[in-house]
Amino acid sequence: MRFPILFVLFINLLQLLNITAETIQQDVTSKGMCTEETANGCEDSSKAESTTNNRNDDAASQRIVSKIEKTWAKYKSCSAEPQDPKCECHQKVWQKDLEVFQKKGITKQNIKDATKFGTLYKIFNQKLYRTADCFFPARCEGIEYFLLKIAPSLPNMDFVVNTRDYPQVSGRFARDVLPVFSFSKTSDYRDIMYPAWTFWAGGPAIKLFPTGIGRWDIQREKINKAGLEFPWEKKIAKGFFRGSRTSHERDSLVLLSRSNPNLVDAAYTKNQAWKSPKDTLGEEPAQEVSFEYHCQFKYLFNFRGVAASFRFKHLFLCRSLVFHVGNEWLEFFYPALKPWKHYVPLDKNPSQSEIKEIMEFFRRNDDLAKNIAEAGYEFIWHHLRMEDIECYWKHLMTNYSKLLKYEVVEDKSLIEIKEKKSNNQKRRRSDEF
Repeated sequence: MRFPILFVLFINLLQLLNITAETIQQDVTSKGMCTEETANGCEDSSKAESTTNNRNDDAASQRIVSKIEKTWAKYKSCSAEPQDPKCECHQKVWQKDLEVFQKKGITKQNIKDATKFGTLYKIFNQKLYRTADCFFPARCEGIEYFLLKIAPSLPNMDFVVNTRDYPQVSGRFARDVLPVFSFSKTSDYRDIMYPAWTFWAGGPAIKLFPTGIGRWDIQREKINKAGLEFPWEKKIAKGFFRGSRTSHERDSLVLLSRSNPNLVDAAYTKNQAWKSPKDTLGEEPAQEVSFEYHCQFKYLFNFRGVAASFRFKHLFLCRSLVFHVGNEWLEFFYPALKPWKHYVPLDKNPSQSEIKEIMEFFRRNDDLAKNIAEAGYEFIWHHLRMEDIECYWKHLMTNYSKLLKYEVVEDKSLIEIKEKKSNNQKRRRSDEF
């Protein structure tokens, strides 16, 4: 009698196993996992899903995972075409900056008043002119490189370019908004943002770049090559930062590095204002390193400088995860970059514990870190090319010219700017630091 009983139990066990397998398969499908039939619709969102749920049971980790998943699920490409020939990814910026002038336009008096805050330029008969003096020659050169390329296709116009670090047109107190072009601003200002001079010339002058960083076209290739030499699996799982102490917002990361050297490698370098170790938070300044050196680390930190940091765009090319501290200061390409999709945002003045917590999360969730790093690289590589900079300048100036309410005439007091034969190889030393 035992054999029939054992046989029945065996049959029941097989049925139970079959039901369990079907239930698991249904559960996986119902949760939206990618199958051959649904792969196209869930590829991006599946990248953002963590496969390490058992390591993220705490509330803080769950909040981070939720932000990442929601951002990736809602994200839509900023351009209709992959090559983005019309620089659509950045068009909302020039549209927003020029919107304030749509109602009244720009008068000749507006231009005259604006010259108090910058250098007067003129495009007349497809040629470029400006006032004889330029406070920062290297900065003017970086701006003029692009203006010379597009001048033959532009109508006559007058415009004022601010080459200082700070924006000039406050949106809080000014009755009339003046048309002043600045490379960077916060939401409190109404300056018209233009691509910084550093895409061609100027930039911080340090030992590695005595005439300024400049030449974005060359830097792109060099850093991209270094990024390929250090693929994700070979990168050191540490946070990394080198830079001068232009703001106290950087102190927490440097102090965390001193107490947790296995987690972070961050130190202050010397700048032209350095006098003693007090200027580098009580220690001797560290040696400057190249952007290519950064690529061996998985986590790279960006802080604002005096205004927006010129470092930011370079970091993405390493294919490392970029931590961007503070969101107040902008350059024209910042709005198209999305937090949690292209980089990890941190609030202004993060504490050591906050930095440590977010870094430890991504060390636990290496798949999420890699996906965001790749997305950030792809955006900068495909949407911040030299042709994108030229495209932005052209659209910005074309739309700006339509706002002028007077006839632009020749001004013989201005000097004509011509293309330099030196091709930027013999630039004068930048006066930036």
